[in-house]
Amino acid sequence: MLLYPNIDPVAISLGAVKVHWYGIMYLVGFASAWLLGRARAKKAGWTTEQIDDVIFFAAMGVVIGGRVGYVLFYNFPSFVANPLVLFKIWQGGMSFHGGLVGVLVAMFLFARKYQYGFFRVTDFIAPLVPIGLCAGRIGNFINGELWGKPTEFFLGVLVPGLSGGARHPSNLYEAALEGVVLFVILWVYSRKPRPLMAVSGLFLFMYGLFRFLLEFVRLPDAQLGYLAFDWLTMGQVLTIPMLMAGGFIIIKAYQKRDSE
Repeated sequence: MLLYPNIDPVAISLGAVKVHWYGIMYLVGFASAWLLGRARAKKAGWTTEQIDDVIFFAAMGVVIGGRVGYVLFYNFPSFVANPLVLFKIWQGGMSFHGGLVGVLVAMFLFARKYQYGFFRVTDFIAPLVPIGLCAGRIGNFINGELWGKPTEFFLGVLVPGLSGGARHPSNLYEAALEGVVLFVILWVYSRKPRPLMAVSGLFLFMYGLFRFLLEFVRLPDAQLGYLAFDWLTMGQVLTIPMLMAGGFIIIKAYQKRDSE
């Protein structure tokens, strides 16, 4: 068993100004996507200006979509009682699925601006995303949130203040699978020419698969609990469409290529 190191979530404190590790992790994610995008820009026929632009569009989509998604998917009663809770970002709460919707809208707008096909854009950015997902989950670990169920597994973490013994570090499991492993899969797969939409479909399917499985060891949000069967979580409900859409897009991508 491991002992949670009780990391101070505030990285830098200058009087009233506090810089949190979680915010730094977002910056790490955007910076890594920008660097990786620049590394592939020439091969994909993109300019450095377009890389700068697409990262800005994506950042807006992540932040706005992530916050709106969390409030609507995970905290809707509070929103109904007080719509201003949407703007109380200091209370925390971001949703991957909301961020994904926000990024898709942002990529649609970016594609219109440069007169690119939508899937040309999403195929390019998909391999740039997982490192940011990894950084975000490390931020969750530092914040001491999103713990898993009690476990006797040797990687279990004893968290001060949480009863029930050691917990699955589901935040780190997600950092590993949805971040590192997914990055390797997409980066290697996209290094060779693939049918249009295939990289986007693979991202949706593999993230959906990893997230769906990891929800079995992750505790559901306290305000929601399990939605059904004593195991179905909101994360799984929101992930099922990703699995279905990803599989469908991959099949259609290869069918279209083979018919040409």
